[in-house]
Amino acid sequence: MKRILLALALVALLAGCGSAVKLDDVAVEDKSGTPIAGQGNSAAGNASGNSGLVANSAIAPVDLSKSGSAAAAPSGPRTVYFDYDSYVIKPEFQDVIEAQARFIKADKNRKASIEGHTDERGGREYNLALGQKRSEAVRRALGLLGVADSQLEAVSFGKEKPAVQGNDEAAMAQNRRAEIAYR
Repeated sequence: MKRILLALALVALLAGCGSAVKLDDVAVEDKSGTPIAGQGNSAAGNASGNSGLVANSAIAPVDLSKSGSAAAAPSGPRTVYFDYDSYVIKPEFQDVIEAQARFIKADKNRKASIEGHTDERGGREYNLALGQKRSEAVRRALGLLGVADSQLEAVSFGKEKPAVQGNDEAAMAQNRRAEIAYR
């Protein structure tokens, strides 16, 4: 009796693991909503350029050699530096924030991450909180200049990602910063 129950449980387990989905056939939809069925395209086939999916669809290849001026980030600095134990934006960095705000507002789909950093002094939790306050200060300044809040994300790295190694005041001053990174 135990063998019969064990055999039935094994059969049920194997039947549950089976699938009728063919993993080699990939269905892709183009923008018109028409499904395009792959014909046994595998990763190796796609890597060698034998992709029937792109050939049968209206998807245009991307030319990476063309870089539009609207896509390029502003050539100026993207870093705001702070005084020791402070998250107040200094007036000399107002131009940096204004240039970045103009760039972000130019494209409503553009997303930016503001990364707050601290020097190595202080505990881990304190530095994470201070880095968050620094990134939030820059986020609020960008928001006051008209950047949508949905385009910005404020994160803190605390003292975990120093820009410069060293224990002198010059190195620590370069680590007390908020950087604007584009995604």
